[in-house]
Amino acid sequence: MIVDSEPAQQRFLSALVSRGGWRSVTAADTDTALAKLGTQEGMALDAVLVDQGAPGMDIAEFVAELRRWRPALPLIVITMRNGVEVAVAAMRAGATDFVQKPIAPDRLLSALDRITTQSGPQGELRPLTEKLRAPLAFEEIIGSSPNFRSALAIAAKAARARVPVMINGKPGTGKEVFARAIHSASPRARGALVMVDCSAVSPGLIGSGLFGHERGAFPGAFDRQVGRLVQADGGSIIIDHVECIPLETQAKLVEFLNSGEVQMIGGTIRQSVDVRIIATSASPLDKLIEAGHFREDLFYALSSAQFTLPSLSERRGDVGPLARHLLARIGGLPGMGPIGVTDDALRLLAAYAWPGNVRQLQDVLFRAAVASETDVLTSADFRAIEGALGGSSMAAGQGEIAINGEAIGVTLYLPDGNLRPLEEIEADVIRLAIGHYRGRMSEVARRLGIGRSTLYRKLSDLGIDTAA
Repeated sequence: MIVDSEPAQQRFLSALVSRGGWRSVTAADTDTALAKLGTQEGMALDAVLVDQGAPGMDIAEFVAELRRWRPALPLIVITMRNGVEVAVAAMRAGATDFVQKPIAPDRLLSALDRITTQSGPQGELRPLTEKLRAPLAFEEIIGSSPNFRSALAIAAKAARARVPVMINGKPGTGKEVFARAIHSASPRARGALVMVDCSAVSPGLIGSGLFGHERGAFPGAFDRQVGRLVQADGGSIIIDHVECIPLETQAKLVEFLNSGEVQMIGGTIRQSVDVRIIATSASPLDKLIEAGHFREDLFYALSSAQFTLPSLSERRGDVGPLARHLLARIGGLPGMGPIGVTDDALRLLAAYAWPGNVRQLQDVLFRAAVASETDVLTSADFRAIEGALGGSSMAAGQGEIAINGEAIGVTLYLPDGNLRPLEEIEADVIRLAIGHYRGRMSEVARRLGIGRSTLYRKLSDLGIDTAA
């Protein structure tokens, strides 16, 4: 059932969901929607889509009323772009998920598939459709494991340069967070930041999206369209899932990187563009190169600076500090409030493998915080994780994993068994302290037992800064 008062939006959503094999019925307001629940069509419903602007009841009131009559019926709320407060209220009332406008077809169809599939993760482990985006500066990015700090140091150094950057990592490891932090810490910070998700676009349209096209350049090109590269002139462009770009478009991208000029598809004029490319990949590009699916020259052109973000399972000691940090950010969302978490809950979270990485941890914490009736999360708020682990797994995890990261902050030994140089260890300790105290240099100096001037001298001597 689609609950929306605008006929054009009803038609758009009906056509969209039909692509996923769904048949739809519509209701122009919440009262009509509730009345239809008792009809033959209403009894056969598998899901409900409701726009936050639908006339009638307040959206949270509608969700609660629908839950009273049909407790198990999945419901997705469609919110405005910045409608987090509406989403929070709706989910507290019993909504299953939310999507934001403008609606991405693939995202909505994936959300419908997830909420109607019983074989996937349930409870707090059910993934959210929307990312809870909030730009982070480098000093706000939490992590003390050596492999993560190494990636952070490379990213911070690359931010100050003008070269392209390649970020590798499994889905959910934070590639977009790092890409946005690189732009924000760069000399281009005041310029535009444009993002292209190549996995969400038909391969045949990726080239048009990047370079633009003239009217009539191909069937369906009814109007002239300026490409994302031109839109990002003077700033940065994030090319997410660069591995999805077809070979023909890869060749045009290599040409652009070599010349700095953009030529629209179907056009003859070349335009100089000053833009820094930050590319991300969730797949090992070396294997795609071997298979002939990715150009080697494009890989090297994009990889002037590159690093790989470790999965969360590779930095278990970061789970505790990261969970506290994410909860602080979730608590600052509209409609939320301060949220604490107990040590037993952190041990439970640290014992889980997190196949969806940091993104999954954030989704779990958000769902748990929304559902909790108190302002402190305990292990009782993570029943799905407890069930996934089993008693024996959790007990093992409690004994082996440090919940606040103290156990693994700095590596003391080299792979050959010898101690690392004192200068390297000291640099790691300072980086860890800067990250832990979120760049508050007076606090860093006080906790390290040195003066601010001494701290800044060490930063200079060691070749690091507050971003690294």
